[in-house]
Amino acid sequence: MADILDEPDPTLADPADLLLGYLDFYRAVIDRKLAGLSDDDLRSSRLPSGWTPLELLKHLVFMERRWLRWGFAAEPVDRPWGDNLHADADERWYADPTETVADLLASMHAGGRRTRQIVAGTRLADVAGLGGRFDGQGPVPTLGWILFHVLQEYARHAGHLDVARELVDGETGE
Repeated sequence: MADILDEPDPTLADPADLLLGYLDFYRAVIDRKLAGLSDDDLRSSRLPSGWTPLELLKHLVFMERRWLRWGFAAEPVDRPWGDNLHADADERWYADPTETVADLLASMHAGGRRTRQIVAGTRLADVAGLGGRFDGQGPVPTLGWILFHVLQEYARHAGHLDVARELVDGETGE
């Protein structure tokens, strides 16, 4: 197996394999960025917006769950907006004092495994099921659109976490 921080094989041609490979890559980047941070650093913000590294991690866990399980697979999920204090998509992220980085990282990786199960045997052109996140009242996204959206969320937030980590201890890079 390739190093955990290696990008997917550059000879891959299958779009689903590329999307899943890059999702795995960015989960590994998130893991690395959080490794070695003290509990205080995980729960403190050095940014004007006020989010903490632990809150960002929790957001990624719930974001992937909302888009793949509740969204595409239309599975019933408990607290789809559980990364927000008042279960409102417009609320600021929060992490409960009892939540740990180890538990949230385990949830992130479990979510990644579930994403792979959902994608297995499914075409990128397939549309999300109705009854979960989508009710059919507006456009219903395809699996390809959802995977690309989740990938850009991971990439964008990995960059945010890179800045936060640099402010904590000077560590930079992927």
